[in-house]
Amino acid sequence: MGSLLLALIYVCFVSLGLPDSLLGSAWPVVQQQMGVPVWFAGLLSSIICVGTVFSSLISDRLLAKFGAGKVTAVSVALTALALFGFSASNKFWMLVVWSIPYGLGAGGVDAILNNYVALHYKPQHMSWLHCMWGVGASASPFVMSFALVKLQSWNWGYLIVAIAQTVLCIGVFCSVPLWKKQHADGGVDAPQHKALSFKQIVETRGAVACFLLFFFYCALEVTASLWASTYLVQQWSFSAEDAASYASMFYIGLTAGRFVNGFLAMKLSDKVLIRTGLVVIAVGTALMFVPTHVAFALVGMVVVGVGCAPVYPCIIHMTPSVFGKEKSQAMIGVQMAFAYVGFLVMPPLFGVMAEHLSVALLPVFLAVILALVVALHEVVVRSAKHQN
Repeated sequence: MGSLLLALIYVCFVSLGLPDSLLGSAWPVVQQQMGVPVWFAGLLSSIICVGTVFSSLISDRLLAKFGAGKVTAVSVALTALALFGFSASNKFWMLVVWSIPYGLGAGGVDAILNNYVALHYKPQHMSWLHCMWGVGASASPFVMSFALVKLQSWNWGYLIVAIAQTVLCIGVFCSVPLWKKQHADGGVDAPQHKALSFKQIVETRGAVACFLLFFFYCALEVTASLWASTYLVQQWSFSAEDAASYASMFYIGLTAGRFVNGFLAMKLSDKVLIRTGLVVIAVGTALMFVPTHVAFALVGMVVVGVGCAPVYPCIIHMTPSVFGKEKSQAMIGVQMAFAYVGFLVMPPLFGVMAEHLSVALLPVFLAVILALVVALHEVVVRSAKHQN
């Protein structure tokens, strides 16, 4: 029963990743067609993040009241509905409207399933779970490139992914009895601890540093992915179609890295894997600074993706051991909220910089954020030592 649920969770994370890179891949074309400023991509990303922050913060209560199966099913349904809305949009305000249910659905899936795996499966599964997210995120730029080149419309890219999401939604709804059976057999369909107040959470030693770590790390990851296409178009004179395809290289690196990281997690600690990933990100960012040939930028994107691979899943997986299993759902819910606040604030900030200064500042922006991530991780590690 546990294996079947794990397989279902893997598929859910493929679906979670599918829409995430569509916006960045399509934006050079969408921006021109709709006649809006470049930085409006960050605005849409921010609206999505507001929904995810809200659903992440209430994930503890939703899980206790409805169970993981129902919450997951409804969340996937919301994202499918939103994607159909995107596919039918021809005005920017329509994209704004459909960003709301997309954010609400994505946040529900993310917070609840991450905690489930962190509590009940070995560390390699957390990396492979997020590898599955990368599979979806890596595939969707190719879908968008196909839609732009062969179907002559970015809307078709969203429609294709919406159909795939709907098929998954039907499967998750059909699986709800499976989640209930697991709960009846002594599983963990609902949290095994009392809900904590926000004050209790932030007063936990190391909690604030961990939340800020999520904020800045996720800001780095989403900024790199969202602006990759625009960076290639404006800095290296790529066509929008080619940029959409090459931008997927970040996700290819991320996905391949998480697959390998799953095996490394069998031998190495979360702390070691996170530090290694941060060093690799630094190398990739340095390559993007090289101005002599576009090949350095393209390789740098892959290397940054590889470096990002262990950071997110390893931070989540170490949460129960650092803060205690009884606090894990509440902690991970707030972690997800801070992660999405990072999505909310930082990509629009870079968008404004790109609009008024230069998109060439992307590697500089990433380097500054990376320095903050390194410092905060070391603070969390020291806090964990004091608690243990």
